[in-house]
Amino acid sequence: MKTVLITGANRGLGLGMVKYLTKQKKAENIFATCRNSSEELTKLSQEYENLHILNLDVTNIAAFNDVASQISKLVGAQGLNLLINNAGVTTKFTKLALVKPEQLLDNLTVNTVAPIMLTKTLLPLLKQAAEANSDKPMGTQRAAVINMSSVLGSIAQNDQGGFYPYRCSKAALNAATKSMSIDLKKDHILVASMHPGWVKTDMGGKNAPLDVDTSIQGIFETVSKLSEGDSGKFLQYDGTELPW
Repeated sequence: MKTVLITGANRGLGLGMVKYLTKQKKAENIFATCRNSSEELTKLSQEYENLHILNLDVTNIAAFNDVASQISKLVGAQGLNLLINNAGVTTKFTKLALVKPEQLLDNLTVNTVAPIMLTKTLLPLLKQAAEANSDKPMGTQRAAVINMSSVLGSIAQNDQGGFYPYRCSKAALNAATKSMSIDLKKDHILVASMHPGWVKTDMGGKNAPLDVDTSIQGIFETVSKLSEGDSGKFLQYDGTELPW
């Protein structure tokens, strides 16, 4: 991969992705967006010249064009090979009797609306990459969008109920993934949803069975193998296909 953009990169999975890509030398240019840079992310950017931190609150959709311009200035006709819509929020277990409209709206804005609108804004850069790498098959070496979803967004596997804001936002993101995969097929841009597993992060909690490094390594090993037939799929970090 030549150019990668990761949203929500100051902590958790996003930071883990940045660490992996820099230390494994997996990309020529890495763009890490976040509302506020963490000390660890800033230190990485000082160590690796190819890591660029972009200030972005994904709820501020008006700022997306500026981000696209900043990326375009640095990559030129090379475009953007991989967009990872990782930034997300969640609420604690929410029963129907307790769910609040602001929780639903907050989760939908960050987890669904933002990835759709950011992908729309960055589409010209993704198309550039697809054209610049037309000698390569569909996948991350050409152009791809990975929407970080969750198994909690699976309607078929919902046997616990609750989690209304988070479940609904991730199910909606999965629906967007499917539509994107159809709409962008003619442009040779691959689109897939990815469940990272239940990971020990601020969001996943300390009881999660999976550490960040294991999840991240699995995600990138899976993503690197994706081909045209995988576009529109819902996959787990280890490559297992999940039901919608």
